[in-house]
Amino acid sequence: MESSDATDPGNKERLERTKTRESYTFQGQRGWRKWRILRPGRGMYHDVKRRLPYYWSDITDALTYRAFASTVRMYFVNVLPAIAFTLDMYRRTGEFFGVNEALFASALAGTVFSLLSCQPLTIVGVTGLIALFNYTIYDIIIQYDPSIYPAFTAWVGIWAAIFHWIVSFGNYSDYMAYVTDFSSETFGMYVGIIYCIKGVEELVYLFEVSDFDGGYLSIIIAIVYFGSVYGLEKVGNSTVFTPGIRSILADYSFVFPTLFWVGFSHIPGRLENTGLYRVPIVGAFQPTVDRNWVIDFWNLDVGWVFVAVPFGFLMMLLFYYDHNVSSLTAQARQYPLTKPAGFHWDFFLLGCTCFVGGVIGLPLPNGLVPQAPVHTDSLTIYETKLEVTKTKDGGEIRKPMVEATAVVEQRISHFLMALAIWGTMTGPLLTVLHTMPAAVFAGVFFVVGWGSIETNGIVLKARYLISERRFIDRDEPLNTISRKKIMLFIGLQIFGVICTVAISQTIAAIGFPVLIIALIPLRTFLMPKWFSVRELGVLDALTANNPTVLVSFGGTPSGMRETEEIARGVADAESGTMAKVESARSRSRGRSAVRQRAGSITR
Repeated sequence: MESSDATDPGNKERLERTKTRESYTFQGQRGWRKWRILRPGRGMYHDVKRRLPYYWSDITDALTYRAFASTVRMYFVNVLPAIAFTLDMYRRTGEFFGVNEALFASALAGTVFSLLSCQPLTIVGVTGLIALFNYTIYDIIIQYDPSIYPAFTAWVGIWAAIFHWIVSFGNYSDYMAYVTDFSSETFGMYVGIIYCIKGVEELVYLFEVSDFDGGYLSIIIAIVYFGSVYGLEKVGNSTVFTPGIRSILADYSFVFPTLFWVGFSHIPGRLENTGLYRVPIVGAFQPTVDRNWVIDFWNLDVGWVFVAVPFGFLMMLLFYYDHNVSSLTAQARQYPLTKPAGFHWDFFLLGCTCFVGGVIGLPLPNGLVPQAPVHTDSLTIYETKLEVTKTKDGGEIRKPMVEATAVVEQRISHFLMALAIWGTMTGPLLTVLHTMPAAVFAGVFFVVGWGSIETNGIVLKARYLISERRFIDRDEPLNTISRKKIMLFIGLQIFGVICTVAISQTIAAIGFPVLIIALIPLRTFLMPKWFSVRELGVLDALTANNPTVLVSFGGTPSGMRETEEIARGVADAESGTMAKVESARSRSRGRSAVRQRAGSITR
């Protein structure tokens, strides 16, 4: 009987219709069903439905050393950059946003997303872009009435939350499936440059508030802190010592230098007496300025309420790209993930934290591009294998082959990190925080910024172009396409970086999210006219192509399938070299893994 049901054409058609209803996709839909806005909440429903069965395993899978090491590492990688940007924001917003606000925002977001999100690997907190956004709004508002800044930012958060919810219920997170290396590398380079600029600005400020000795010592501490973290990360990626020691050095590359150089600034004598600027604090769980935690946003003039609408929309655009790219890079193709993603539901949760953050006067938290992939990396189990190549003279060349074999996919490390941040808001730990010289945070800017620049795909392609040809691997994928096309590809990326960095240094910085979002349609609609499908298959690829991740978008976007097939080496009608191309791609992008540097979002 079961066999006849399975072979019956009518039954097959009914089963296919049932499968289509139960799965999530808008591809191939017709009539009113193809319009996402007419089927509200569908993506959120399927996100939760797919991920909920894994909730218990998200807890039990955390019973491993990797979860503990990840908690410690991510506490430092999250808190240090957040405070670094807050110090800049503190000075440029009339001291409205301080350390407690940054800690509160990071702890709130960490608690919500570790417990309720579909993608607990994505670290959420305070980023440099929200700092840029907040003090740009301040620069605009003080031209009219500085006293309305708190209430105005509250309304920006409220409107941003509303737009987040519209996008979530309208299933519009689907379009993030089109994010490829072209846009993520451009964005990563932009973030890296902005971080380095902020590091220099921080040192300039430290010279202004300190005497010459204090300013000079600040520069020294910032540079040696950067060198210490950078050196430990390099050693963690090397072949020296044993795998266990390398793992410890990589896991605690932020911890050891932070403890050492903070202690260094307190060595009795000349160093201790030097006038270093240290982190400003207030009482435990208290706002930085004298106010209640809840802002009286209801007293703002109605005209200003509606002025906040476009600012809230721009905030949503920024988070739409920044948060979702953070999630994509945390679930990028080099990580062997097995649990399904959920972009629609998580963007809805982000709207909720925007609403709460706006009402209580916090810098709005969102996904952290540098920290999110580092979190996944800290939970990744790597194996270093030996690759032996025989030479013609009978010798051999030995190379390490690093493979990412599994990821400890759980939500406990994120939750424990959030609890640790809550604890940092207590009096004793705030006192400890006050002992830290601000120069350390300038070093943090350089660590995260340079990590995003050094490993960026733009730099790697540029290095290929200037390399002497006889030293280039003959199986290098870029050998199969024109150098002019490579130059055009990275030229477009560099142009995008220049535009976003330039606008970020003006009062028009409020509009930089529009430029960032424009990278997606540029890659999707215009670049296929300038590059062949095969060229794009070598130069570019989806940032995340794991089916467990793309399922939240309804699968691989239809317009990207042919490019992805070539990128995977599945189809190439023009050349017989694609197998070699894919072999090299797999070594550089997949199987041969490199430990994620702080700040690195691409490889």
